Amino acid sequence: MKNETPIIGVTLGDATGIGPELIVKSFQDTEIRDLATWVIVGDKRVFEQGQSIAGLELDAKEVDHIDQVEKKNSSIYFIDLGNLETSEYELGTLSNESGKVTGETLKYVLNLAKEKKIDGVIYGPLNKEALHRGGHHFQDELHFFADLLDCEEGFSEINVMQDLWVTRATSHIPLKNVSEHVTKERIVQRIQFANKTLKEAGIENPKIVVSALNPHAGEGGMLGNEEIDYIIPAIKEMQEDGVNVQGPYPADTLFLRLDKDPFDCLLAMYHDQAQTGMKLLGFNRGVTMSGGLPITLTTPAHGTAFDIAGKGIADPGATKEAIKMVVRMNTNAKQGKVTNN
Repeated sequence: MKNETPIIGVTLGDATGIGPELIVKSFQDTEIRDLATWVIVGDKRVFEQGQSIAGLELDAKEVDHIDQVEKKNSSIYFIDLGNLETSEYELGTLSNESGKVTGETLKYVLNLAKEKKIDGVIYGPLNKEALHRGGHHFQDELHFFADLLDCEEGFSEINVMQDLWVTRATSHIPLKNVSEHVTKERIVQRIQFANKTLKEAGIENPKIVVSALNPHAGEGGMLGNEEIDYIIPAIKEMQEDGVNVQGPYPADTLFLRLDKDPFDCLLAMYHDQAQTGMKLLGFNRGVTMSGGLPITLTTPAHGTAFDIAGKGIADPGATKEAIKMVVRMNTNAKQGKVTNN
């Protein structure tokens, strides 16, 4: 049976950054447009500003409601929320009002997801501080999404760059608090999450490696006991359950292992332990995915890039990869590539 065309929701991201420009540039690509039916949601004035910055036009049919959308590959629709004047913010400058509207727009799109009107979401880069100042008081966008989708557990952020997937035991918390969150239960849950997510992406037996928390993997307890007390027991438990997981390995050499002993997914212990290596490998190719939620959400792994906002030079490479990823995950889910492992 032929796969049904997915309907993917699109938001422009924070209007003060490069998101609108990236969305306009990405959908100039015929290969990208042909993947699904696209519904861009936002303010038409911000969308037009993005086109002006990109020096490009994007033909999108304006509709008032999602029910007016017809499923047809390469069709692009636009729902104008009329919620942000371009005069209310300055490009490249953090804006409370833009943060407020960014969150409101995401709420609108995620409500469409809850109503099963759309099959996935690709969103332009956000600014966490702007979201918070705009009244959306969550730890990060992942917890914002989870709350809106009534999801209490089992979700996590995962980054993808070509064939490498990276997730984390902890994410957007102060470094001084990391060790107290590194528990056996959390490591087990994150290994299970990584294994399930990669299988949903079509990788049959994903190889997962786990980073140590401490220098030199703790040196047998001389530099910390988290490896002995929590990380190693979690890995052993998952190995006994048949998961292809190894470690813990010292964090400073993990990315060097890719050449001699390739792996599919890295489970890091904290944010920069994972993100530094990923961004050095390919800053303009990385994708961030909010996994474990009822619907897949993706975004480019870079931020709003205030320093180049409005200049028309933003690289859409990571945005295109994020678009491809949300379609890939949706297609695999419909084909039943979901496991309980």
